[in-house]
Formats: sequence, structure tokens, C-alpha cells
Amino acid sequence: MNAEKKSRLGRGLDALLAAPDEAALTGSRGEVAIGSIENNPYQPRRSFDEDELSALSESIRTHGVLQPLVVRQVGDRYQLIAGERRLRAARAVGLEAVPVTIVDFNDQQALEAALIENIQRSDLNPIEKAQGFKEYLTRYQMTHEQLANRLGLGRATITNLVALLDLPAELQESIRVGQLSTGHAKVLKGIPDPARQVAVGKEIIARGLSVHALEAYLKRMPAEPAHDGHDAGGGSGGSAAAKTVVEKTAHVRSVEDELRQKLGIKLEIRVKGKDRGQLILGFESNDDFERLLAVLRR
Repeated sequence: MNAEKKSRLGRGLDALLAAPDEAALTGSRGEVAIGSIENNPYQPRRSFDEDELSALSESIRTHGVLQPLVVRQVGDRYQLIAGERRLRAARAVGLEAVPVTIVDFNDQQALEAALIENIQRSDLNPIEKAQGFKEYLTRYQMTHEQLANRLGLGRATITNLVALLDLPAELQESIRVGQLSTGHAKVLKGIPDPARQVAVGKEIIARGLSVHALEAYLKRMPAEPAHDGHDAGGGSGGSAAAKTVVEKTAHVRSVEDELRQKLGIKLEIRVKGKDRGQLILGFESNDDFERLLAVLRR
């Protein structure tokens, strides 16, 4: 694809279709039976707002479909390229036919068009964007830089969004529904342990932490694995005490994260041996202290 076509992609779906000198992209307009249109297999959007669809259905019931759907012909049927919300709403009100622009797109152009429509018009959530980008990158063996150029986006935008898919599924779902922001996600990716990422993610949601507050919270949390340079047993000093520290099992880390989530304070379990250790509680304010006391006195 030449530089001119890349530029059109970056300007949006309308620009992608506006290619009067190229028959494959110009398309022809007409009306086709709604039953002959298949859904877009490259649609990156996984969920659709029911209230928005209801409002669009009412508009279509009154005014009809004002903007043609974009489709390509596959055999004796048509495959949707762009306009899934309009198609769903038209089906909901019982229309028998809809206006369309028929284009001769290959699979790659169909996927690009679906990404462009959703990114620039419908505002996909970050996880849907990431999944759409990753599918494109994998299918066409492109670099982040190449995809960014084709879609008119910054390379860092592609990279940061695709990186969200490295987070645990629970955190991806929280990002998808808007409980966590991409700013939160960027900070969480700096935590090497996935279980701890999830625990801190729950803490963000429970306490309504901003990204700045999250960064401050993580600075206050003890590092893992922790080493105690001041063993209560005294004797041989810090280096000897550190040798007695036993690496935490997954179960101990899970209990530690559970208690942090429940108490909402800085907390650490230090394992000293098979049956020995310390439970260290910290607080940063009088409110933290009072809340901790209330839990301990139950």
C-alpha cells in the first residue's frame, strides 16, 4: 500500500472509502435485503450498549437508515465491513432492506476498516482495541510501527494497548468495564507477580485510588520477597537474620494479599521457618490505625 493510501487510513473510514481513482475502494451504492448480510467476522467490538441501540432503533424507525452500511460481496451474500450498530438496530425494527456501499475489500482491508470505524467513531474500550490490534499484528505479521502508520496512530499507543493483554484476565475485565484505567494498568505492569497485580488491582477498586495515589501506595508497600535485617532473636546481626528468611509459598502470598485487601493497610507476612514468622502491620494515618484496631478487637 502506498503512502497516499496510508494517509487515507489515518484520516478515518470515510477517507478509506474516498478513492475515486481506485475501483476496489470506490464501491457502488444500492439497497440489499437485510437477511443477506452476514456479521463482520473481524468486528473488534465485543459488547454493544443496549440503551444506545434502543435509541438508534427509534431513530431508524422514524427516519430510516440515513448512512449506508459498508459491505463486501461474498458469493451470493454480503459480509458487513462497517455499521454493525446500524445493522442491529435495523434488524430490531424489522426493516427488510438497508442502503449499502459495496466495496471490493480483501481481508486485510476489511479488518483495517473495522478497526478504524470503532477506534475513531465508536470508542472501543481499551481491551477491545488491544485485541483488535493483536489480531491484526498476528494475522499480517506486522510490527507495531507498521500498524501505527496504517491507522494514523502513534506507535506507543499500539504498544501500550497490546501490552494490556499480558495482564491477568481478571484485571483485563476490570479495565474493560472501566473500573481500572490504562494509567492504572501501566503501573500494575511494573509488579512482577501476577497474583500481586490482581490483589493491588482489587485494592485500587476498593479504595478508589487514582494513578498518583496508586504509585504512592506501592512505594509504601514492603518489597517482595522481604528480608528482615533486625531479627527479634538478636545475636548475629542483619546478615545472619536475613539467612533465616524462608521464601514465601504461593499460599502465604495469597493470604498476605487477602489480608491487605480486607484491612486496606500496609501488611507483610515474614516467614522465618516451618512454624515461625512475623505478621507486620503498618498504618499511614490515624484513620488507618482506628480501622485496624476495630478489626483486631472484633
